[in-house]
Amino acid sequence: MENSEETSWNKVKETFKKIWGYDNFRPPQGEIINCLLTGIDALIIMPTGGGKSICFQLPALLKKGLTLVISPLVALMENQVEELSDRSLPANLLHSQLPREKKRQTLEKLEQNQLRLLYLSPETLFNQKIWNLLSKSQTKINGLILDEAHCLVQWGETFRPAYRRLGSVRQTLIKSKPPGTKIPIAAFTATADPQAQKIIRTTLQLKNPKAFLLSPYRNNIYLKIQHICTPRSRRQELLKFIKTREKQAGLVYVRTRKDSEKLAQTLREKNYKTTSYHAGLSAEERRHIEKAWIRGEINFVVCTSAFGMGINKPDVRWVIHFQAPSLLSEYIQEIGRGGRDGKPAEALTLISEPTGWLDPEDKQRQKFLADKLKLQYQTAEKIIKQLPTTGNIDDLTDKFPNVAIALSILHSSGKLRWNDPFNYTINKSGSNKKVSLNYNSGIEKINKYFSTRKCRWQFLLEAFGFFQEAQNMACGHCDNCLKKK
Repeated sequence: MENSEETSWNKVKETFKKIWGYDNFRPPQGEIINCLLTGIDALIIMPTGGGKSICFQLPALLKKGLTLVISPLVALMENQVEELSDRSLPANLLHSQLPREKKRQTLEKLEQNQLRLLYLSPETLFNQKIWNLLSKSQTKINGLILDEAHCLVQWGETFRPAYRRLGSVRQTLIKSKPPGTKIPIAAFTATADPQAQKIIRTTLQLKNPKAFLLSPYRNNIYLKIQHICTPRSRRQELLKFIKTREKQAGLVYVRTRKDSEKLAQTLREKNYKTTSYHAGLSAEERRHIEKAWIRGEINFVVCTSAFGMGINKPDVRWVIHFQAPSLLSEYIQEIGRGGRDGKPAEALTLISEPTGWLDPEDKQRQKFLADKLKLQYQTAEKIIKQLPTTGNIDDLTDKFPNVAIALSILHSSGKLRWNDPFNYTINKSGSNKKVSLNYNSGIEKINKYFSTRKCRWQFLLEAFGFFQEAQNMACGHCDNCLKKK
């Protein structure tokens, strides 16, 4: 006779098959699902396309109550909620661009405890009206999921400072709930080196989290870095690459909205059927492009990093970086869109020749990003000197427009504590110390990757902390390994 634990796990597998149609989990999906069902904090690093979303969606649907999913992009939320809604599952989302009527309907469902999954950004979570609803004692919250957790590290200090306030969410919500309430936290991402993992654990205040750390290595992705001499030769190499692959599914990554629109227009003038995709498009425009690409009506899209998260297309045969990303984590995320079906995929990155004399574009972009970050820190330092030792972020916003960034930088420096998501206390002994940042650390790391002569996959594995797997590695399918052959 089966015991209750086995029966419970049978229900998990039955629900999995009923909703998603699969008989068995892919390792370590089953272990992660069991971890979340038992209420244990977790840190999960799985390669892009590894089936992360099922790992938190299934436990949420099996429990009574609400699971909050903190997600960085509206497009990503919409994709996941649309898939769940197509299966008639109780999931919804909240974001600033949502039409008033849809927002009202979602808030009504939230009040009536009709949702199992609610997707929202950190900024939306801290909207006072939404926070008050979530803080009601009768709103049962089962867990907090941070999806694409690397964004906390990449964006948390200056671009999306609300990420730095997430560590105080659990304890604050628990205070408003019935005695004995537990709210486990799980962070999911495809990329986090050991330092990023430490920041995620510390910022979210994870309690003895169970770690599932899977290597980013993909033996079907061929890596190549190609130096170009001029802006013209960059375009020529792109056209040469696409010409022999135009009937295959692919992605062309650029770094800005303007670059996306300009390059897409250039390619259309060459009679390629393509379009630009970036966060500035409306939700309807983005959905239209995604569906056209997935159905094969458009073979490739010229996009920014906004494209790809949560979009599942298995047969992407190539990914080209027309402009190099600034961080290795961005690079791994974006090349990971290729070859999800396990078949070969190419990942080509075009970069200026080392001196940047004839095509200074890459160096100029890196310098622009570093200078912008430096300016944000200098502005923050001026604000920090004027801040009260204790305060409320909402009360200070009118007086100091950039106060959120200043408080975020103080928090990341260990000089500030969030008492709850809105009220802070600055450590008096450390508040006057100058905050510091190595503006170029991420840029230096990716530039080393571009110039390395060793196996590129070996370099990436070492960069993300998988040293044992990287030992004596020669993948045989990167440009450096093939040169040695």
